[in-house]
Amino acid sequence: MAPLKRLFVVLLVVAWIPAAATAADAPTATAPSKFIEGMADKAIAALTEKGIPRPDRITRFRALLNDHFDVKTIGRWVLGRYWQTATPAEREEYLALFEDLLVATYVDRFTEYSGETINVVKSEDVGNGEAVVSSRIARTAGDPPIRVDWRLRQREGQFRIVDVVVEGISMGMAQRSEFASVVSQNGGTLEGLLSKLREKRKHI
Repeated sequence: MAPLKRLFVVLLVVAWIPAAATAADAPTATAPSKFIEGMADKAIAALTEKGIPRPDRITRFRALLNDHFDVKTIGRWVLGRYWQTATPAEREEYLALFEDLLVATYVDRFTEYSGETINVVKSEDVGNGEAVVSSRIARTAGDPPIRVDWRLRQREGQFRIVDVVVEGISMGMAQRSEFASVVSQNGGTLEGLLSKLREKRKHI
């Protein structure tokens, strides 16, 4: 599956899960688990309502994204070594374009919700203020559930998602590989990637 298609699966998970529940063997939810469950409830309430004007849907999606994902940290990480060689102006533009890429690609997808649900299986503290929440996404068509692990980082008492692993594949790593390929194909400079991201922004 191509990286952007895998990322689409992640955003399906983020935005199309109306009812989150802990598994039977996890009688009490930890704070990280509640964070993921709360994200599901907020997403379904904000983004699947019928008749929302597109500008309002964009605003709601962007707010959900920034409230639950550490977009800047993810953006810096997926750019890899090219972040170190980018100028301050390039970094600023890139981070804005990275967020816009997510908005432009997925903001119109939320009308297709068909009843997927998320079951939180467990939450594990992995140290350094980070936790991993394991979940299963139940699909309505009888297909096998999707295994999704959410890596959270806590800063100033607030959790944010820094990576999502779908069926063992890190979305951050997949996007990092894709961006590195684009930069490499454009002479190793960041301008080729920025140009492509600017084109994506036009679809907002």
